[in-house]
Amino acid sequence: MVSTKDLTISRTLKIKIKEEETMDVLEAMKGRRSIRAFENREVSPDIVEKLIEAACWAPSAGNIQPWEFVIVRNPETKRKLVEAALNQTFIEEAPVVIVVCANENRSAQGYGVRGKTLYCLQDTAAAIQNIHLTAYSFGLGTCWIGAFNEDEARKILKTPNGIRPVAMIPIGCPAETPKPRNRRPITQIIHNETF
Repeated sequence: MVSTKDLTISRTLKIKIKEEETMDVLEAMKGRRSIRAFENREVSPDIVEKLIEAACWAPSAGNIQPWEFVIVRNPETKRKLVEAALNQTFIEEAPVVIVVCANENRSAQGYGVRGKTLYCLQDTAAAIQNIHLTAYSFGLGTCWIGAFNEDEARKILKTPNGIRPVAMIPIGCPAETPKPRNRRPITQIIHNETF
């Protein structure tokens, strides 16, 4: 049975951080920034596990859950990921990097070609967003890195066929506070009934 407190939290769009503290989801969305500088402080395995747990609560087509996560802490592996990611050196600064992969085969079993080429990417993107927002709620910085040589990343991570690296997420205590970036006005992006 769900407690009254839990119902209140879900109805007001709150993320539970600790027993007494919550963060508004919209506040997290507006406050999160792409962080490209990290302090030299570790991120505990418990926190990383909570980030993965949050990712696993993302929606997915047919509840197939086609995501896989590679947790990278080894400095040499991070150095190789930097090279695969067009020399984005800040990746190496982060104490931990989560590489989120899409299991194309898993999605294809349920949805054929569309599952393999689209649904697994949509589903994985939802999981990635959950990682970013949850990390922010813990006071951690992240960056969504999609600019990398996929074949190189596959070799580095030794992913089997059908497992596609979609994003690298360096995670750590932020060593910068970027200002918010402009967003397109709602009036430019809403189309009622038809485009």
